[in-house]
Amino acid sequence: MFLIKRKVSFSAAHRLYSDALSDEENRAVYGKCSNPNYHGHNFSLEVAVKGEPDPRTGMVINFKTLGEILEREVVEQLDHRNLNLEVDWLRGVVPTAENLVRAIWEILESKIPQGRLHSLTLSETESSSVTYFGPHGGTT
Repeated sequence: MFLIKRKVSFSAAHRLYSDALSDEENRAVYGKCSNPNYHGHNFSLEVAVKGEPDPRTGMVINFKTLGEILEREVVEQLDHRNLNLEVDWLRGVVPTAENLVRAIWEILESKIPQGRLHSLTLSETESSSVTYFGPHGGTT
């Protein structure tokens, strides 16, 4: 079994705020990330696809193909956007790293033509990241 990885980057703004919480509770839970004027990150997303190489091509998935999918489905949708206001598929969702990476998984899962989506690692900063193994935790 092989694990193919490709990384992309995008810059976006967001505000961590839940309508289920009061303003005071939001500040207590999310701190400065609950700033009503939003804040931004230079995100990086590492996508891992697992599988066996095709005997004809010798590849699990072509890096170029994977890069084109990520550019179209992730970067073009999120780069230089306000995640709370400008991304339809995030409406009504608190745009935490966890929720963002889960939403990206849902978009990418059906778009990978060869191999199988294994994991997504989303980094907000050099020291803060979340890895998601899909709804079944990587057991399928």
